[in-house]
Amino acid sequence: MHVVPVVSRIGRRLIVGGTAASLALLSPLPTAAHGHEERPRGEDRLVVTVRGAGGGADGTYEVSCRPSGGSHPDPGGACAAVERNTRWGKDAFAPVPRDAMCTMRYGGPATARVTGTWAGRPVDATFDRRDGCAIARWDRFVPLLPDASAAAPPAS
Repeated sequence: MHVVPVVSRIGRRLIVGGTAASLALLSPLPTAAHGHEERPRGEDRLVVTVRGAGGGADGTYEVSCRPSGGSHPDPGGACAAVERNTRWGKDAFAPVPRDAMCTMRYGGPATARVTGTWAGRPVDATFDRRDGCAIARWDRFVPLLPDASAAAPPAS
């Protein structure tokens, strides 16, 4: 068997050598500019359940991306919010690290659970607004999650 070297691009790195099969294993999802990953067309489908947000935002919504659709009030914006938070090699929905230093600011009683599939991976994430870190994490996903800052109690 004759092995032919292959030249391929993984992210910003040029890889020379190996076989097409080995490069396929190394690079299942190429990285695009700005650290966002480009994925093959597929089913990115999420179910968002919101409680305690007020303002008519509570409920369960479905959102699908590529193309965007579903019962979510803003499916295009919801998909864009998740895409903004997607980075190669990182879980877009990862919880706040346990050792994070967070302000003790309470953002209100809103909670959310997001389940489904994103970038071919299962998603089961919970969100709340119990402190500054959790509020910032929630706000990064607006409008997938409703803008709960208006419903939050004033700072004391």
